[in-house]
Amino acid sequence: MGALDGIRIIEIAGLGPAPFAGMMLADHGAQVIRIEQPGKPGWDVDILSRSRDVLQVNLKAPEGRDIVRRLAAKSHGLIEGFRPGVMERLGLAPEVLLGDNPALVYGRMTGWGQNGPYAHAAGHDINYIAMAGALAHMGRQGEKPTPPINLVGDFGGGGMLLAFGMVTALLSACRTGVGQVVDCAMVDGTALLMAMTWSLKATQEWSDERGSNLLDTGAHFYEVYECADGNYISVAAIEPQFYAALLRVLEMDAALRETQMDRSHWPEMKARFAARFKDRSAEEWCAHPEAAESCLAPVLTMSEAARHPHNVARSTFTELAGVIQPSPAPRFSATPAAAPRASDDDRLTLSSALLREVGLEHDAIHRLQLGGVIG
Repeated sequence: MGALDGIRIIEIAGLGPAPFAGMMLADHGAQVIRIEQPGKPGWDVDILSRSRDVLQVNLKAPEGRDIVRRLAAKSHGLIEGFRPGVMERLGLAPEVLLGDNPALVYGRMTGWGQNGPYAHAAGHDINYIAMAGALAHMGRQGEKPTPPINLVGDFGGGGMLLAFGMVTALLSACRTGVGQVVDCAMVDGTALLMAMTWSLKATQEWSDERGSNLLDTGAHFYEVYECADGNYISVAAIEPQFYAALLRVLEMDAALRETQMDRSHWPEMKARFAARFKDRSAEEWCAHPEAAESCLAPVLTMSEAARHPHNVARSTFTELAGVIQPSPAPRFSATPAAAPRASDDDRLTLSSALLREVGLEHDAIHRLQLGGVIG
């Protein structure tokens, strides 16, 4: 059933990074109970909410908040993605829930963190990666910064880091019996993702000038080039042996290896590479016998990625209810993740079972339904 089988997490429904953390935990076997507001419309297709048990609870009602407290008292963890202070105003602050359940792991997902001058400010991914010192380095030389969708802040430095934080704190709680608060901020997480870049900066190998460095399209051997068919190919021949293979694929002078890291040659070589890649299609370049040792790969759209033979062979993508989506990752040899499932459709039966588990009888459940406390 997955590496986290037997772990129960309460997820207070939100958008983006916290649900992504919930998805990761559920993908790997945790029972994640998603608390949603009754009557609130959701997305027609929401991959991030897969593999959850769903309970609709009105958190504005005292009885609704009491249900969450009862569930949290019987759970290993809780995750929420509100601005600082919201859970406190609801009466569901960490000290309250940890008072009920001292071993609880309470995960908090925000952009700016629980404290600091910006803690209560509004924001989104682009703001957080900008403040973390990442966005300024994304884009080409002489052009404005280019946001990488919302992958870095929301999901890499946000949801994925929260999932890591939850598992780490859960391990600690299993060992010590003591829970804690996990303060996960997208600014912090994005800064952490830049660790290697900070190393390069410390050794004078990284310039603040965007698009002039080894890994930001400054180098001709770490770039994207248009091919004869209008498609693009990615090149990442950093190591000398891979660069030498790339030169053979491009049928260029092997002596050019000597000047690979000479930055004064990079603009000229980039122009030469661009002209050469225009001679063949992306498929032809990737079919070259030495392509695999040249660090070449086609630039695929989402639709193309789902059909690529390598991804098909590894089942990198899966189909659920007619929707193509990423499969659970990473992969475990002894406790493989089960196939994703849609959120439980039999919500009335599920809700009743969960509510009975926390001590509510049939008449009380019916009364709460009539009163709009639960869906």
